[in-house]
Amino acid sequence: MKVQLGCGQITWRHSPEDTQPEEEVLGEIASAGYVGAPWMDAGRSADEIRSAWQRHNLAPAPGYMWGDFWDPSQRTAQIEQARRNAQRSQELGLTEIYVAAGGFDDKTRTGSTRREVVAHSQPDDSLTDEQYEELIRTLQAVGEATLEFGVRACYHNHGGTFIEREDELQRLLDAISPEVLFLGVDTGHFAWAGGDVVDFARRHGDRIKTMHLKDVNAEVRAKGAAEGWDYATFEENGIWTEVGSGSVDFAGLFGVLSEHDFDGWLIVETDVTQLSSAAESAKVSRENLRSLGI
Repeated sequence: MKVQLGCGQITWRHSPEDTQPEEEVLGEIASAGYVGAPWMDAGRSADEIRSAWQRHNLAPAPGYMWGDFWDPSQRTAQIEQARRNAQRSQELGLTEIYVAAGGFDDKTRTGSTRREVVAHSQPDDSLTDEQYEELIRTLQAVGEATLEFGVRACYHNHGGTFIEREDELQRLLDAISPEVLFLGVDTGHFAWAGGDVVDFARRHGDRIKTMHLKDVNAEVRAKGAAEGWDYATFEENGIWTEVGSGSVDFAGLFGVLSEHDFDGWLIVETDVTQLSSAAESAKVSRENLRSLGI
């Protein structure tokens, strides 16, 4: 397989270094041995983004958009936003963008929010059938809109949202053509939800065009799911760990991706590190991946 390895800026945003200028964050990502980082607009043109990244010999990696795709009142605006993001991606030379549904703080039929029941949600915490149909219609249109610019919309599973568990993701994939909606799986969120990402990749490898590489502490995951923790409590107890230091079978995953001739961006993220700094976290993940041949 052919890999472009990037590092997400999220670790810096969730750490004491949150006040670091972007220039310093990009410099630390480059120093840790990565070749790119996700592009962030901040009102800039594609040339301005490219120039900022190139000052550190980095390339812009696929960006991210999310929305309440089950809400028909937002459908037109979300499709137009997808077009704008796809055009910017095209201008940056990218062919993928991550797309995810929200829902963190929406009340479900159980009366809980998905943020409150992350990793232990029940069927009645999912979208209703009517909401699912709207989600499917909107994401179908989003995928068609991004393809107008040669950019593939890659669905991104996320803990604490309405597409967290594997059954929720599978229902979406079954309903939309693999030529319209692709996959940008997050390994850590998938494991947090109780899924086996290697088995999932084995079944859907041809649809995976990019990935977020995250890792989780399995003991924290099991304890929190059993005790009914919410999102913040999981993070306070160290659910996230550096890539290659937790329970995700990355060696097995990369073997499967190789079988499917993967060619694209893999983006390292540790949402909240237990190490002394975001820079150290990025370096540890990079070294662990290097030991796996990445």
